[in-house]
Amino acid sequence: MQLLQTILLYVVPFLFVIGVVVTVHELGHFLAAKALGTKIDRFAIGFGRAIAHWTDKSGVEWRIGWLPIGGYVRFAGDENAASIPDAEDLAAMRRDLIDKGRGAEIDRYFHFKPLWQRAIIVGAGPFSNFVLSTVVFAILLLAFGVPTNSTRIDTVVAGSRAEQAGFRPGDVIVELNGKPVAGFEDITSKVLLSSETPMAFVVRRGSQEVALNATPQRGPIVDRLGKTHMMGKLGLGHETRPGDVVIRRYNLPEAIVGGAQRTVSTISTTLTYVGRLFSGRENADQLAGPLGMAQMSGDLTKQAREVSPTTGAFFANSALMMFELIGIISVSIGFMNLLPVPVLDGGHLMFYAYEAVTRRPLAAKVQAAGYRVGLALVLGLMLFATWNDLQRLRVFNLFGGLFS
Repeated sequence: MQLLQTILLYVVPFLFVIGVVVTVHELGHFLAAKALGTKIDRFAIGFGRAIAHWTDKSGVEWRIGWLPIGGYVRFAGDENAASIPDAEDLAAMRRDLIDKGRGAEIDRYFHFKPLWQRAIIVGAGPFSNFVLSTVVFAILLLAFGVPTNSTRIDTVVAGSRAEQAGFRPGDVIVELNGKPVAGFEDITSKVLLSSETPMAFVVRRGSQEVALNATPQRGPIVDRLGKTHMMGKLGLGHETRPGDVVIRRYNLPEAIVGGAQRTVSTISTTLTYVGRLFSGRENADQLAGPLGMAQMSGDLTKQAREVSPTTGAFFANSALMMFELIGIISVSIGFMNLLPVPVLDGGHLMFYAYEAVTRRPLAAKVQAAGYRVGLALVLGLMLFATWNDLQRLRVFNLFGGLFS
């Protein structure tokens, strides 16, 4: 019974979320290739032995693998693991097609497409993820709007960085780092990723505006799921009073713009975190892998169950939370795939940039070496993220208790 409950709360929501995100990503490649007249052999969701497959009228095999994580589109002529054959490979492929009397198909092969078309096909995957996240966020804005909290400060924690900077109860924050703030959420999101980094504030105090400088202190922060993270905090307290929360409503054009802005904001936050990570100002313990995403989706489902008075409300709240999670993870998948690492879409685009400059593909040996390095980097990152997941799940504490 416990196993069934775990599967329903954690495994099923995770597979649903990742399945939607991956399918949209691969459909981006697929539809762009189709639009540009590229011959496609296979569209696959999942890896391993096929549990279902069929071939459509255009000759494309549609396949669902038993391991439903990931997917791929295989173009005609894809025999090189890096999917970017060098000049000799291309010449051999061309001769082979002509010898077999299939010279007319050359222009439909991905590797013989103009460079700009190949770049569009490769970039269409991440782009589709960003479109998906924009649509998801736009629908949420259109349906529910955005609650905006007042930026008035109610309490200042004694001895905190905020008190040292001169903040007082009753101050209203109007600017942060030279930009106006719409709600307290804007301040919180920036402070969390600014530990030990000076920040410039402007507060309205009575009829005056006062400039204050504060540096968030790195410390434990508990999120809405009860998970503890080491992030930036100032020690400012904010209590909601009647009239403090304003729901901003959106029409369709505004929702689309707002959805795109949230997608860009999520990418910007990710870039900020990555930059601080490489500069040594953040720890890598926030990186999450498949186990972490599964835990997140499961925790959201449990939260929906706890706040839902009826079965119908539970399914409605679960669907809403999973819908928002799809938008967030879709941005992450799109961003990750644009990293200039061989084996990812960004790595292919990097090779295409080289080809555009030199007028010839990169040598096969260099491609193969880059592919191996890229694969090692991706696998290493996944292993590290999984290690973080196991630490957060306290799996090793459990084993220690079993064998102590």
